[in-house]
Amino acid sequence: MSESMKNTKQFMNVYRNGRSYANRELVMYVLRNQTDENILGISVSKKVGNSVVRHRVTRLIRESYRLSEEKLTRGLDIVVVARVNAKDKNYFDINKAMMHLAKLHRIVIMEEMKEHD
Repeated sequence: MSESMKNTKQFMNVYRNGRSYANRELVMYVLRNQTDENILGISVSKKVGNSVVRHRVTRLIRESYRLSEEKLTRGLDIVVVARVNAKDKNYFDINKAMMHLAKLHRIVIMEEMKEHD
């Protein structure tokens, strides 16, 4: 399991030096780190909703990351920022948005198997 990003300094480093892509629900910043582990940071501002809504969105993002972690490149600091549109989404919408951004960042190493074999 990947580590969680703990302090503001780590977040600021990724914001300043990482690359970002966004879609309607999420913004993803990615920066190479000097380890073979990924460090995940999740940011959900008060604009998204009250604490219940924000925690729900955080859990959805964390679960989406956890279940697709083995498909992602190692050695990255990843910060996922929830946008206001994320508050009404379910797990499948959030997962789709996460994978879309991961593909834009080219950090997906295992493409899902195609059904037409």
